[in-house]
Amino acid sequence: MPRLALFALDLAAVSVLVFGLYFPRHRRRDLVVAYLGVNVGVLAVAGSLSSSTVGAGLGLGLFGVLSIIRLRSTELDQHEVAYYFSALALGILGPLSGGPIWLAPSLMGLVLVVMYLGDHPRLFQSYQRQVLVLDNAVIDRVALIAQLERILGARVHKATVERIDLVNETTVVEVRYSYSQKARLLESANR
Repeated sequence: MPRLALFALDLAAVSVLVFGLYFPRHRRRDLVVAYLGVNVGVLAVAGSLSSSTVGAGLGLGLFGVLSIIRLRSTELDQHEVAYYFSALALGILGPLSGGPIWLAPSLMGLVLVVMYLGDHPRLFQSYQRQVLVLDNAVIDRVALIAQLERILGARVHKATVERIDLVNETTVVEVRYSYSQKARLLESANR
């Protein structure tokens, strides 16, 4: 497949990733620019390295350094990290001209399909995660779980206490929970 066609395919794939999957689902505008910039930057570097005598190992090392710097510069959720590495992968696959003609397009398609399915809003829609600040200091774990289930109206799967303040009578807890089918129907009916 001609290199320009692969570059165009990469741009189409990253557009689907960013404008078709990420932004409609998460609405974080600042990361749209980051994903596009990372993809095009990696595409440009990988394209120039693939036609030079510099080894691909050096190029991959540069991408690793780039990703470490980017991931340490701001706090990203895990799904945003997945989109970030998907944009990187698409940029690396863009200049991939060795091998069968179908390889790079198929791998790009695989990345997009996995991101579409893995981040689909209906997948695990009843499972939630929140950090709550309770207005009392709860030390007893059983009492904490009971209070959280009462407040949330859901089944608590995991509660991780982040801080207990005995002076101000507060508890900060990260909660992973799920609603039953009945609770989800009631919630959607109230909207």
